[in-house]
Amino acid sequence: MSLAFLIFLVAWILGMIGTFVPAVPATVIIFAGTVAATLIDGFQVWPDLPFLLTFAVITFLISMVDNVASAWGARKYGGSKQAVWGALIGGLVGIFIPFGLILGPLAGALIAELFVVRKPVAEAIRAAWGTLVGLLTGLVAKLVLHLLIGIYELWRLWDPAKSVFG
Repeated sequence: MSLAFLIFLVAWILGMIGTFVPAVPATVIIFAGTVAATLIDGFQVWPDLPFLLTFAVITFLISMVDNVASAWGARKYGGSKQAVWGALIGGLVGIFIPFGLILGPLAGALIAELFVVRKPVAEAIRAAWGTLVGLLTGLVAKLVLHLLIGIYELWRLWDPAKSVFG
């Protein structure tokens, strides 16, 4: 394993863990690991620059997955913008409690729908559920994309001839 491989591996593992923490920019961490690994591995304008520019665009798109998925879920189930914000805030608060990453967004969206938008209980529950479905869909999509990017980058960096152990 080369030093570039190890540096990316550490960044990728941190990014994969960060995927489950709403406030952590997991995709940016993985991208930063890719940039660092590419520079350490000996940056070459071709093919590294097109690869990094393409990966920067992919990073931006992946970063938007959460927002798009939660908004989709909220809208599909009749939720408001306030429900989406409530779910995001609930997810942040939920970091500190057991099962909080699931219960936090659900409670946040429900509270926003009940007390800010003042919807009836049945509609608020439906909207909160939709927001949660959207957030979980986004989380799964992001996890799969992070996994695929990591596998590709590890494959790209793998060179037993550059091992730091040999």
